[in-house]
Amino acid sequence: SGSQVRGVEADASGPVSFMHCWDAMCRTVMSAGGRRGAMMGVLRCDHPDIFKFIEAKHTPGTLTGFNVSVAVTDELMRAVAEDTSFDLKFDGVVYQTIQARDLWHEIISSTYAYAEPGVLFIDRINERSNLSHCEDLAATNPCGEQPLPPHGACLLGSMNLTRFNKDRFKQDVALAIRMLDNTIDVSRFPHPEQEAEANAKRRLGLGLTGLASSLAMMQVRYDSDEGRALANDWAYAMKVAAYQASTDLAAEKGAFPAWREAALSSYNLLDLPPDLQTTIEDQGLRNGTLTSIAPTGTISLFADNVSSGIEPIFATSYTRKVLQKDGSKRDEEVADYAVRLYRRMRGDDAPLPDYFVTAQDISPAAHVKMQGAVQRVVDTSISKTINVPEDIAFEDFKNVYLMAYEEGCKGCTTYR
Repeated sequence: SGSQVRGVEADASGPVSFMHCWDAMCRTVMSAGGRRGAMMGVLRCDHPDIFKFIEAKHTPGTLTGFNVSVAVTDELMRAVAEDTSFDLKFDGVVYQTIQARDLWHEIISSTYAYAEPGVLFIDRINERSNLSHCEDLAATNPCGEQPLPPHGACLLGSMNLTRFNKDRFKQDVALAIRMLDNTIDVSRFPHPEQEAEANAKRRLGLGLTGLASSLAMMQVRYDSDEGRALANDWAYAMKVAAYQASTDLAAEKGAFPAWREAALSSYNLLDLPPDLQTTIEDQGLRNGTLTSIAPTGTISLFADNVSSGIEPIFATSYTRKVLQKDGSKRDEEVADYAVRLYRRMRGDDAPLPDYFVTAQDISPAAHVKMQGAVQRVVDTSISKTINVPEDIAFEDFKNVYLMAYEEGCKGCTTYR
């Protein structure tokens, strides 16, 4: 903001002012529908307006259509670690030099007080992208699990872990990949640029839901080493089955058009079985990305209230307001799927064992470690909220974000 607009003798109003325009548009367009709009606002940490962006939602009722996240670079993280200066720049011009820790403190203190902005580790997102050879990722969808290029579309599905054994899981992952790939062909896109982008890379994101309910069904605590190992195993099994399905589709229908533009090493394949890597090298892949972990809030309720995404069980039971057709709301008690199974076997009054751990019982570090354990075998990213106690000390809260970076996460969102 304040830089000269060439040719019209005026000053630019900056990115935050345009967010207000988009916010008004979103509220207007969605006002007649049954579901609110959702947008993601992302600004790089080295942008001259970054402090205005961080504070953009501090006024209640402002930018309600937006989630906001700062795109944090490796350069900033190094400068924070080394306590050195950091340049805010645009189009190659340095507008201001600050202390990196002052910016980091501003990001974290805003998140501590207002739950926003989140952070996206943007260099890691690009370096670990299957499609780094043909696109530069600058933002994500509103929940953060799918980094997208200009005109990119977010195509997601989730496997409900509570319903599967090992063999059936692999079969149905293949079916889900075929279904999602077909969805690209039958979808109507608002703009031809979106259709061209979808067809060129055929990106999709198959994920998991019901993870915490499944761990409880196996009598394993979510916040244990065993729980994280199982989550990693299940996510890896999904990845292997998804890549096998995509290379089979490539043999049947052809690889996605951008496939041969890059060496095989650009793709997220090094942890796949060697024979599958060889098959992929020969046949290519039908899809540029294959796995993501979405929040699945609505579909997990629809799937008999299993835990959502890779989140812990929210609560063993709670009261939820359910919207009726006439616009009124009624209260309904909702119990977790695994809890109901347990009490069906043991009786309604049976005390729950300690492996029925909930979001409020889990340490912030355990939340981050679970996200890191699953991220290691997921193509794109993960939507996860790190729940922290309201009375957490600021220094402890600040360490959550540093830990997320060290654990290999691609982003971090907290809720105090």
